Amino acid sequence: MYKQVIILRSDIEMGIGKKCVQCSHASLGAYKKADKKIVKKWESEGQKKVVLKVNSKKDLLEYFNRVKKEKIPCFLVKDAGLTELRPRTITALGIGPEEEEKLDKITGKLKLL
Repeated sequence: MYKQVIILRSDIEMGIGKKCVQCSHASLGAYKKADKKIVKKWESEGQKKVVLKVNSKKDLLEYFNRVKKEKIPCFLVKDAGLTELRPRTITALGIGPEEEEKLDKITGKLKLL
């Protein structure tokens, strides 16, 4: 089984629409970097996604570094700053799609958003 994980910072004040947009950026950014064979399998299984939360930029960057170390495709979202946030605010991390087991070893202790 395959899935994609999106991690969103919970320490930033964002409207629900803004949160949705940040998750979308994370999802598409990571998707574009993923292995095409894995993407096909993930798509055939229904494109499972889960959105999790962290409490700080520091926590988000720790997950980003762990994922990169494991060579799992990922995308760190830095907001453009056109609406609610300052430019280049780091808001979210998209990971995968990748094997569910691999992702759970890294993100399995995080809580759902």
